[in-house]
Order: sequence, then structure tokens, then C-alpha cells
Amino acid sequence: MRDLLGADQNGRRRFVALGDSFTEGVGDWNPLLPNGVRGWADRVAEKLAKAQPGWEYANLAVRSKRLRQIIDEQLEAALAMEPSLVTLYAGGNDLLDFGTDMDALMDDYELLVARLAGTGATLVLFTGFDVKVSAVLEPFKKRNTLYNERVRQLAASYDAVLVDYWCFDAFHDRRMWAADRLHMSKAGHKYLAAQVLDHLGVPHKFTPKDWEPPARISLREWERRQRRWVNDWVLPLFGRKLRGVTLGDSLSPRWPEPVKVPRKGGLKKLMQQRQDGPH
Repeated sequence: MRDLLGADQNGRRRFVALGDSFTEGVGDWNPLLPNGVRGWADRVAEKLAKAQPGWEYANLAVRSKRLRQIIDEQLEAALAMEPSLVTLYAGGNDLLDFGTDMDALMDDYELLVARLAGTGATLVLFTGFDVKVSAVLEPFKKRNTLYNERVRQLAASYDAVLVDYWCFDAFHDRRMWAADRLHMSKAGHKYLAAQVLDHLGVPHKFTPKDWEPPARISLREWERRQRRWVNDWVLPLFGRKLRGVTLGDSLSPRWPEPVKVPRKGGLKKLMQQRQDGPH
């Protein structure tokens, strides 16, 4: 069986995460952590450190980034860190852009995968989920299917670990999603962290939520929720697209340099230590 978490040639265990809001942690809000979020990647880093002390972690992901931006802004920084473990989800925002050339997008994606696989690090790739948000987004479903097919092919070609997010039935429950219906909730991020850890063979105690079946709601309540969602999330999203701005424009990566993750207390403890300063 392949050792997915061995140290690099210098004895380092270093996890570097690349991508967009999916990996930044949007939807799993935590004001104590950088950019106000936690997310599945932080949780994976903490469990790695608990299982094998000495793990370092960097997260270069920033919400709203397109694939070319991830290549231009994150790739060289990631390579310079000489990771032993890399996770990549990229291209989801491109799928929702009008006029995206899927052949060109996936060629760029393969370029990124090839460069990361060339480091010798364990590489983890993700398919995208078919989010049942609205009939408005149904035309993009074909793109998502093409994207997932290519990701599966490239994972096999480059000997990457594939986390086939598309197949996770748990995410059909709306409680796994944040209020915007496009990003995972805290429960969704915890579930995904468990899946990544399971694929890597790392012990953890994350367990799926044992929820009661969703309560039935009236047509009036459903319409009220739809209007609120459109006003709070859909209209602002299209407004940003028209203005050519994104939520990530003013943000920096949450963990831009590798940090040693405390075995006890995790990244919250690290932030507390930073705030306290040297004694």
C-alpha cells in the first residue's frame, strides 16, 4: 500500500492547499481565524498534526479565484514550499462564468496538475458537486459533468488521490450548505474533512450529523426563503459580475507561509500565541 503521508527528502511533512473559496473555508465562519473562516483544510491540517507531530501547513486559497489566477498567484509559491502533501480544487468559478472555453480551461487545469504532481508530493484532487441551487444554474450542469470526467481521468494519469465529491449523497441535505447555497456549511466542511482524512488513512473522530428529517415547509414559507436568497445572494453576485469585482479582491491567503500546527489546540491555539506575542 502506498504511503501517502511520508516525509519529503528533507524529513519535512508539509501540507499546502491551493484553490478558491471551497478550500479557503467560506461557509465555515470563525472570527478567530484569518479571513474569518475555518474550513475543511484547517481541520485536515490539525488532524495530521495530531496523528504525526511536526506537520506544517499553508493555505493559499482565496475566494472567487479563477483557474488562471490560481496558476498565476498560487502555483509558484506552492512549489517553493516543497510540499509533501498538496490539495487542489480549482475551476469551479470558471464553470459559472459566461463564455468559458471548457477545452482551454481543462488544458490549464492539467498544466497545474502536472506541475504539482511533478513535486513528488501526494496530490489530492476533487470533483465538483452538482449543487441543486436553482433552475437558473441548470445550463451549467453539462460543464460540471465534463469537468468531473476530466478530473477523474487526470487523477488516474498522475497517480493522484481522488476525492469524488460528486458522489457524496450526504450533500443532498440542505443543512450541509451555507445560506448562499453555493458553499458548504460548518457541517459540510467537517464532513469533507473526514472524507479527505479517510482517503489519506488519517485517524479522526468526525462523525456525520445525526439529523432529524428536514421539516416540511409551506409554499408561502418556501417562496419567502426564495425571495430572501435572491435578494441576499443572487442579485449581489450578478452585480459583482457586472462590475468586474469579486469578494476575494481585497483578501490575502489565510496561511501564506507554512506554519507548524500545534498538536493540541490546533490553529486556534496558534492564533492565540500570535496575539499574546513573545513573553
